[in-house]
Amino acid sequence: MASHYAPLAERIRPQTLDQLVGQEHLTGKGSILRSAIEQGKPPSMILWGPPGTGKTTIAGIIASSLHFPFHILSAISSGVKEIREVIEEAREKKGTILFIDEIHRFNKGQQDALLGAVEKGIVTLIGATTENPSFEVNSALLSRCQVYLLKPLDEEDLVKLLKDAIQKDEDLKKRKIELKETEAMIQISGGDARKLLNLLELVAGASDPSQKLEITDELVMRVAQQRIALYDKKGDQHYDIISAFIKSVRGSDPNAAVYWLARMIEGGEDVKFIARRMVILASEDIGNANPNALLLANASFDAVIKIGYPEARIILSQAAAYLAASPKSNASYAAIDAAMEAVRRHGDLPVPLPIRNAPTRLMKDLEYGKGYQYSHSYDKNFSPQEYLPATISGTRFYDPGKNPREEEIRKYLKNLWRDKYGY
Repeated sequence: MASHYAPLAERIRPQTLDQLVGQEHLTGKGSILRSAIEQGKPPSMILWGPPGTGKTTIAGIIASSLHFPFHILSAISSGVKEIREVIEEAREKKGTILFIDEIHRFNKGQQDALLGAVEKGIVTLIGATTENPSFEVNSALLSRCQVYLLKPLDEEDLVKLLKDAIQKDEDLKKRKIELKETEAMIQISGGDARKLLNLLELVAGASDPSQKLEITDELVMRVAQQRIALYDKKGDQHYDIISAFIKSVRGSDPNAAVYWLARMIEGGEDVKFIARRMVILASEDIGNANPNALLLANASFDAVIKIGYPEARIILSQAAAYLAASPKSNASYAAIDAAMEAVRRHGDLPVPLPIRNAPTRLMKDLEYGKGYQYSHSYDKNFSPQEYLPATISGTRFYDPGKNPREEEIRKYLKNLWRDKYGY
């Protein structure tokens, strides 16, 4: 049981899977992870998901429900020495669970220190990360773990958390609290359950406990603006600042972009985290309006890994300023989203026969590849044949943006396809 003085999020942390809000795909009745826990054989795992979605809570529930020894390490403050100490202790205690928060911050040497113990079952590793483990966890360790993806909590989940806290927390249930509006708390917390609950406690603590408290969006905004640091002291502001950085680049403001970049650097942000987001941004928000943006962002990512801080700040600054000053287009981003929606809506549409692969006699007899027109055999290296399934023929997914580079692309495509795609 958490101390009376612990933050609200800690005081009401779920103790069983049935108390957990969200993540039913992992912990609901009949789910793979729940079944493994109920059988007393949880695998080593990586829990990957946004902040405040239950990674630490799930690890604690697994350990407590199985009565296994439980060790918690933070990748920010722990190293190989602490890992080896836990492993040595685990040799004497069957079933030890080692939970490592922010495992993506461990370097290769630190991750390698876990390999033998995980492989031999000396410890059951539960790593938590907000980053794609394919990039941040080395392949040897990743191959020894199951990766479970935690989904963002939806609005219904978050409102339930607030109501449960008001009804169940020993301090809050003594108060007369009416939850009239929730939008501001949900928006400010960004879907992070811990931030949401600590914000609720902050709002409740700013009022007279002897008086009825009506929580409205206006009240939440006023309290949060006055004392935001009090519920953000564990570093969750990191997500607000990266959001500000991305939106400044998207908004073509290099001055704001460099300022938010400096805030991240001064705050000790992982250089790869920043660089990776710029690579994504170069495609999502600039794309073919300036194809060189992706090249520079990718080169910057490679460079900062080689260089490291403090000099990496110069490379990051160059890339951020260049991306912010580039013309913008989200046409490629919109195109793939539209195409994926068409796939979901129409299912597995057949590939037109002329553009099917025909490596065998049987496939040729079935007219696979028959009638295919090799583009380079035609004038301007182009033949106006059909490449889409008949059901969605003529559907335009890529709509070039309104910028000089993509206007050239639009003109080129219009000359080729005439009116087929409406360019």
